[in-house]
Amino acid sequence: MARFVDPFEEMDRMLARTGNRWRGGVMPLDAYEKDGEYVLRFDLPGVDSDKIEVMVEDKVLTVKAERSMEDTVGANWMLRERPTGINSRQVRLGESLDATNVSADLDSGILTVVIPIKEEAKPQKIEITSGQRQALEASSV
Repeated sequence: MARFVDPFEEMDRMLARTGNRWRGGVMPLDAYEKDGEYVLRFDLPGVDSDKIEVMVEDKVLTVKAERSMEDTVGANWMLRERPTGINSRQVRLGESLDATNVSADLDSGILTVVIPIKEEAKPQKIEITSGQRQALEASSV
C-alpha cells in the first residue's frame, strides 16, 4: 500500500514545537529610523506594483496588496499556503512624522516606504554662549 509523504509535515512538526505555525497571509515588516526618516520594508514577493496601494489617512499608513491566484486548472493540490487575494497591514504614525511627504518604492518584491520626521520634531542642538550674567541687586526701600 502506497503512503503519501507530505514534504512539509516535518517542518510543521518542528515549528509546532516552538509554538509557531507556518502560515501564509502575513505581510512581514521591518521598520527602522535613520537620517531623519522612518523606513518601513514590507515583503511582497510576486505582487506587481499596480496591485499595491499605499495610503495615509488619520495618521494610519495602510498597505494593501493583491496577489492573483495562479492558473492551475487540473492541478492536484497537496498544500496551498502562499496567500492569494488581498492582504493588508496598518501602521499608526506618530505626531512627529510628516505624513504628507511619504514615498514608496517596489524593488525585487520588497516595498520600501519612507516617512520623514518633521523638522520641528528633530533634535535641535542648542548653542552655548560664554559670558557673565549680572546678578540682580535687591533694592532697598
